This record gives sequence, structure tokens and C-alpha cells, in this order.
Amino acid sequence: MKKLEEFLEWGGVKKDVTFLILSGIALLASLLNIELFHVDLAWVAIILCGIPIILEAIIGLVTKFDIKADVLVSLALIASVIIGEIFAAGEVAFIMQLGGLLEDLTVAKARAGIEKLVHLTPRTARRISDEKETIIPAEQVQIGDTLRVLPGETIPVDGTILSGQTSINQAVMTGESLPVNKGAGDSVSSGTVNQFGSFDMKATKVGDDSSIQRMIKLVQSVDADKAKIVGIADRWATWIVVIALSAAALTWLISGQIIRAVTILVVFCPCALVLATPTAIMAAIGNATKHGFLVREGDALERLAEVSKITFDKTGTLTYGAPKVVAVKSFCPAWTEQSLFRLTASAEQRSEHPLGKAIVASYKQQYRDGLQMPDQFHMIPGQGISAKVDAYEVAAGNLELLSAKQIDLPDSMREEAASYLENGSTITYVAVSNKAIGFIALSDTLRQDASDTITHIRETNVTPVLLTGDNEKAAGYMAKQLGIQEVFAGCLPEDKLKHIEDFQNNGNHVCMIGDGINDAPVLMRADIGVAMGAMGSDAAIEAADVVLMDDKPSNIAVAIKIARHTMRIVWENIIFALAVKFGVLILAALGIANMWLAVFADVGVAIIAILNAMRAMRI
Repeated sequence: MKKLEEFLEWGGVKKDVTFLILSGIALLASLLNIELFHVDLAWVAIILCGIPIILEAIIGLVTKFDIKADVLVSLALIASVIIGEIFAAGEVAFIMQLGGLLEDLTVAKARAGIEKLVHLTPRTARRISDEKETIIPAEQVQIGDTLRVLPGETIPVDGTILSGQTSINQAVMTGESLPVNKGAGDSVSSGTVNQFGSFDMKATKVGDDSSIQRMIKLVQSVDADKAKIVGIADRWATWIVVIALSAAALTWLISGQIIRAVTILVVFCPCALVLATPTAIMAAIGNATKHGFLVREGDALERLAEVSKITFDKTGTLTYGAPKVVAVKSFCPAWTEQSLFRLTASAEQRSEHPLGKAIVASYKQQYRDGLQMPDQFHMIPGQGISAKVDAYEVAAGNLELLSAKQIDLPDSMREEAASYLENGSTITYVAVSNKAIGFIALSDTLRQDASDTITHIRETNVTPVLLTGDNEKAAGYMAKQLGIQEVFAGCLPEDKLKHIEDFQNNGNHVCMIGDGINDAPVLMRADIGVAMGAMGSDAAIEAADVVLMDDKPSNIAVAIKIARHTMRIVWENIIFALAVKFGVLILAALGIANMWLAVFADVGVAIIAILNAMRAMRI
């Protein structure tokens, strides 16, 4: 009894493969006219492969009134048995189940790449408290906790490195093949692997907010069945069932030969339409993860293939989204550019302003050390800071700060600063002892792959468009560097929405790429929304159809190519299947086509279509 229960519970691929092997052997024996107890062995295939199909069709009809492929296959099986075509019935059942297994294996292989994220969720963390190390469950980590990560361990939560030098394998999140060196101040993501050095970190995002959990949620939302093309195939399948029954009945009435009617039923089984389309979509979704982006539903691939314009939000997509020092200019012989930079960075060390922090970070990145903590520090809202560094009275800020302190700005300095302002930079003027000595120019810098992004997009015959809230000078300068012709600056979220709608009203299919909370409405309004996965806001990611897990917008061109190739494969399958079916249908109605040809027109074509769909995994 126990063994029987274990057998009934046993399922999955192993059971399907076993049944198919037994059915295949039985069909071969039937073909060789080998019988067992005077019974055609093709019955083994009918029982093992055909009965599950018939049961599924009955359940679908009774519970959902679902008239799909299984209904017609079941009718063809039953009719073949009634007229004594036992081998043909077994063959239909065998090849139908073989096609289903091929589809399941393709989908499973496609999902394997994205679902492995679930298994990479760290279970424990090393919390440091009062210089004591305690291993705790990862879900108990709180924001602000100090954690230690040893070589070979998976990082449990998102955070910032406090001390230590290391190298992180970020392949699971970004697809990067080489480890990335990290040190104090650098951010690390949960699910990535510490390869070499140990380090201490401060937890900044925990639980469901961590990078790995966000990616898992996206994986779980992936669905191949939402593609419109899949819906079309299903609707066609329903109509084909109706047409097949009508054609079979009419042929039987006119010819008086039931074999012709059954042959037509077999020909019309819409297996290729129902099986191959979602297989191609799912294979493409799995392939997409290997290229650094996650497609959340099959419908997104279909819409992505039709894109004619891609609109970018500049900050955080084409640029890094953080100011960096691009120039240091001294107008006083006593101060070199390096000494001016060091003095300003020292004065800004206690500043909470993003520009002040950017000056300090840029100095440390370039020179590492040499900074001195200011003896006095005063923040002046809306203007800048004043501080005392090594006996020097330092003022750093905008023109309002200089005006308030009655500090004159030399014409040469004003003219030089104007050239940087024209390029969209922000200027921090520096004065020592109430005398202007120079300035530091800061700007949001282009991503390393920004130029390649625009180039690759143009190669797909898609027009890039810049929609940004930045001023015209900053937007124009960036657009000129990238070669973007269509630029819309000073855009509020409602302005971006209007531009998207205008494009759509002119017949364009629009893709929007963004990363901020303010991008969420635009991502939803566009035909297809793409969010920056690693650094994008939760709102933007939830609103998007495609998520760039490695924050490389250049991958959108790859996504378009995969989408277009996939849709080409889908239409190849549909056209091929319909052409063969209608050709054999005519032959069957004339009594020329036999049951063998009918089986090929149905399940044979379905298997060819599924094999063709598998190509979407290798685009």
C-alpha cells in the first residue's frame, strides 16, 4: 500500500519521461505487428499519454468551459479508437505529450536562470556588538547594525563598507564576470559574494527592501502568458476547434467516409499554436536575464519589439546621478589647484550639502589623504559654508555667499566660470581671508556606456529622446555630447507625460527609461517602461515592464533585438503551422491524406515549432 502511495505521489519530469519511453516502445512494437494477448500494444500509449489529455480536456470543459487544444486532441483520439485506428490514436497521444514535455523543459531551463536568485538569499549574518561577534538569522538584521562578512560568504543585506578592502562577485545582480574591488565608503548589495578580504559594513536596507529580495519579487512576477500574441493563439485555437468540428462533420456527410472526418480532426489540432508561442516567449525571458535585464511579462516583449522612440530621463540613466568635481581653477599664484582643492575639501568635511560631500569625495578619490578637519565650521543655508582650516578663514559657496561677505569676483574668474556654467556645471567659489582665489566646478557626469547606449539604439532604427528636468544648458550640453537630436528640458512629471502622449498620438510606440520616484507615472504611461534595477526607486521598478538589473542602459538595445527576434520566431511558427494544416486539410477532404500525414500536420508541426522556439534562448 505504501509503495502504491509513493507511486501516486511521484510526478514531474521523471514520470513523464518514463511514460514516454514505455509508450514509444509500445508504438514500435505495434508498428512491427507485435501483440500481447492479442492486444495492440499501441493501447499502452493511449493509456499512459492519451488518458491524461482526455481528463485535462474534460476538467477544462466542466470547470471553465475552456475549448482549447486538448478538446480537439481528445476528440481525435476517441474518434480514432472508435474507427479502429489504434496506432494513429497512440501516436497522436505520444507526440502530443512529447511536445508538452519539450515545452516544460524549455520553460524550466528559461526560469532556472532567474529563479536561482531565490536560492541565493543569505540565511545568517555576523553582527558585531560591543566588539563581540554573533551569528544571527539574516531576517533579524536591523538598519544601522554593524556586520562582518568573511571571504566566501554571501552578503546578507545592503549596506556600506565601514572598514576593510575586498573584492565582490556581483554577477548574480549585474552579470559582471569580473569581481569589483570595494573599500570603505563603497556600497554592497545583498546576494553578492565576498571573494577575498573580510570587511565590516553598516546595514542600510534590510528584509524586503534589500536588493536580493527586490529581485526575487520581480522574478516571481515574471509571466509569459500575458503576451497579446499568446492570447491571439489561444483565441485562434478556440475558433480552429469550431471550424475543425464543422469541417469534419461536413466531410463525413458529403463523402460518407468517417476516416476522412477523423483525419481532419487530427490535422486541425492546434498544438503548434498553443504550445510553441508561450515557449518562445518564456525562452526569451530566460535569455534576457543572461544579458542583465528582467522582463516581467511576455506582453512587454511584444511591445518592446514595436518601439520606435526611446525617451530617457537624464539623471541616473545616462548620467551617474551624483555631482563630481570636473575642474579646479586657481586665480591666485599662492595657491596651486591641488592646494586649493585640498583646502576646500578640508573645509567641507563637516558639510551635509550634496555639493560639499561631492567635493570631499572627489578629493579623496583623486588624492586619498591630506585633508585636515576644520577648527571652526558654519553652514550658511542657500549660500555655502565658512570654516577655519589651519589658520585660514575659508568661504566656499555661490555668488550670494560672496555678495553677502562683500567679496569681489575678478572678471577673469567670472568669465572662466561662465564657460562651465554654459555646460551645465555648478560652481563653488572659494575665498580665503575675504579674497576670491578660485572656484571648483561640479557636474553630473555621463556614464561610461552612455555614448554606446545611444549608438546601439540608433542601430535598431529607434530614435533616442531626452526628457529631463534639468535646465536647457545642462540638457543641451549632455545631448550634444551624446548626439541626441530631440531634447526637452525643464520637464516636470506632467510635462514628460504630455510629451509621451504627443509621441503616441503621432503613431509612435514609446519606451521610457527612468530611475526616480517622479518617473513612475511616465513609466506606466509609456508603451513600455524600463527601470534601473540596482539604483532605481521602488516606485519606478514597480511601474516598469523591464528592469535593468545591472543599471546599464546600453542593454536596452540588446532587449529590443531579443524582442524582435522572438516575435519573428513566434510568427514563423504560426505561419508555418497554419500553412501545413490548411494544405493537409485540403488533401484530407479529398481523401488523399492518410492518418500518418494528419499526425505530422498536428503534433509533428508542433514539435518543429517548439524546437524553433528554443532558438529564443540563444539569441
